[in-house]
Amino acid sequence: MKEYTFKLDDSISQFVEQFQDYGFQDSRALVMTALQRLRSALESAQLQESAALYAELYEEDPDLQALAESGLEEWPKE
Repeated sequence: MKEYTFKLDDSISQFVEQFQDYGFQDSRALVMTALQRLRSALESAQLQESAALYAELYEEDPDLQALAESGLEEWPKE
């Protein structure tokens, strides 16, 4: 595991020092959880942006719409 050293402003430092109030064993666990949640939120935002771009492309491309429709026609029915 890598080790990092960085400075925090006073309000964030106070928050981290209150790790027990939030149910964490230590400040490391609080910071790790915060970073994991940030990573998840950023990845989710990227996926949403990508989906929006694909939807925009789909709306503007009749050939792509026709291709999708033909794929649905060939999809097995119950």
